[in-house]
Amino acid sequence: MSTSRRISCGLDFCSVPDIRASLQLASESGYDFACLPIVHPRFKREFLHGKSKDRTGPFTRSDLILSSSANLFFADWNNMIVGKLSPYIDVDSPDGTYRKQSEETLAQELAYAAHLGLPAIMFTLRSANNVNLSRLLNNKLLAGCCYQVWVHLPMESPSVAASYCRSDPEEFEQNNECEEANTWDWWNKLRCVSNFEKKLGLALEISADIPPEDVITRWLGEPVKCIVLPTTVFITNKKGYPVLSRAHQNLVKQFANLDVQVIVRGATRHGYSKYYQQYLDHFWQTMLHTDALTAYARGYEDYLQCPLQPLMDNLESQTYEVFEKDPVKYNEYQRAIYTVLLDRIPFEEKNTNVQVVMVVGAGRGPLVRAALNAAHKADRKIRVYAVEKNPNAVVTLQAQQEELWGSQVTVVSCDMREWDAPEMADILVSELLGSFGDNELSPECLDGAQKFLKADGVSIPCSYTSYLCPVQSSKLYGEVRLCKEKDKHPLQHFEMPYVVHLQNKYQLAATQPLFRFDHPNRSKVMDNSRYKALTFDINQRSILHGFSGYFDTTLYKNITLSIVPETHTKGMFSWFPIFFPLREPVHLRAGEQLEVHFWRLSNKKSVWYEWCVTKPTPGPVHNPNGRSYTIGL
Repeated sequence: MSTSRRISCGLDFCSVPDIRASLQLASESGYDFACLPIVHPRFKREFLHGKSKDRTGPFTRSDLILSSSANLFFADWNNMIVGKLSPYIDVDSPDGTYRKQSEETLAQELAYAAHLGLPAIMFTLRSANNVNLSRLLNNKLLAGCCYQVWVHLPMESPSVAASYCRSDPEEFEQNNECEEANTWDWWNKLRCVSNFEKKLGLALEISADIPPEDVITRWLGEPVKCIVLPTTVFITNKKGYPVLSRAHQNLVKQFANLDVQVIVRGATRHGYSKYYQQYLDHFWQTMLHTDALTAYARGYEDYLQCPLQPLMDNLESQTYEVFEKDPVKYNEYQRAIYTVLLDRIPFEEKNTNVQVVMVVGAGRGPLVRAALNAAHKADRKIRVYAVEKNPNAVVTLQAQQEELWGSQVTVVSCDMREWDAPEMADILVSELLGSFGDNELSPECLDGAQKFLKADGVSIPCSYTSYLCPVQSSKLYGEVRLCKEKDKHPLQHFEMPYVVHLQNKYQLAATQPLFRFDHPNRSKVMDNSRYKALTFDINQRSILHGFSGYFDTTLYKNITLSIVPETHTKGMFSWFPIFFPLREPVHLRAGEQLEVHFWRLSNKKSVWYEWCVTKPTPGPVHNPNGRSYTIGL
């Protein structure tokens, strides 16, 4: 499956003698917006003293040049213009007079941008010395300004210091000169002092030299609103038109998955500016997304969802329908049942040996169908019990039993833990797994159901393991901060997991296994509580916002399903990862170790997780005693 999307592309102007002519050029060249200076350089003003202090006349163009609503045939202030702040503004200057002058200039330009209704303003960040700038921007954004703020800076500083430090990560972290040369540190200081303000985003410039992969992936965890392509990065093809090299194409593709916009800036080197837009639009639309997961998840990227609780709540028909469309999961279940039948029934017994298959948590019947198909393919006989507690889903099961399955299937409307089975099962089949493996209480359910599994019976799945890895994602951290609810614990939104299709994130270390469960559980003590501490090695300076969780499962023998990034079952989309946030971001340095502690706890009514970070600095336990989030038994 392929999905083509038209690019949103802007054209940057360093100066604009005639704003109408510039906008018309951009529009006729196919661009969606233009980046223009809010104030012309000749209108530079002085608020304290100097020859321009008492200059008469307006400080910039009149707003009457364009409309403030979509009345003109090609543009207006609030749909086609990104305003650029004057480049000489330096509110962190060591010169007190210049700093105060810059503060007044910044305030004036930001106020005029709000007056015009510009959708975004952009400025270039030139150093790590930006604390006062961060404060002023945060104050303006907190005051309720309507525009977005795009921070323009290169992915990597071209300075010699940065090149030197990149060769030695440990020295990089210890050398102040290197920190000054690293543009990620510039940005990190700005957004941290600005308290991770959601309206603050990045306009990330790509240079001719491709940065190392670790530099690129760290930017993928940041709120990149657009990428800036200088005309100098384009090469000329045989027909004389601008194109990107293969390396630059691969780089742009990584950011395209974040639905970023693109800005073309610099002198036109290939005849007409429209050629850059035409090439980028063609490139955008020909990027193929053949993976079923990518196609299915379109529109759900970084969207927080509360995990399902099918044991406590009855799922809706639409939810069942979505999961039943998975092209991979039920094929693998069918293959597992098929293999078990061949192993348990010799060929000479195929007409006399009838295996009892119990599908517990049958839903609307996909696993029942998988079992019947597997028996038909294996040429073996089975008798099926479809056990389901949701009375609404039972209606669907009973209809299929009457119309399709006949007496081969018995529908049971009951909680599997309370069912008194009329006979013992040879094969116990379930799909009770959640995004973290055990978070939909599969261990508790299957422990209750295994009482009617024969001593030599087989459980499908037979085991599953949860996995954890640390992630940096300003996007997810910002989304969690918006989840506050009235009459709830003030930290509730940071003490519960979320199911989310992770896109705008940077994985800080390799994924590690956490909790494992096996079925049937032959332990004399049915205790599904767990505790484990994991240690991750950090390779470069970063910020920890939380932990992403995954799972894999063995259905039978070598037949597995996985949503772990390194081993993800191709084409499967039944589960998105889970995300465990932290109340406060943790700043990490290269060479440090990150230690996290995780608990799975329970009482008679519910199950919950608790987690905390203890290295490099100790932090509080999240969700103590399940005060913010529990899973109902």
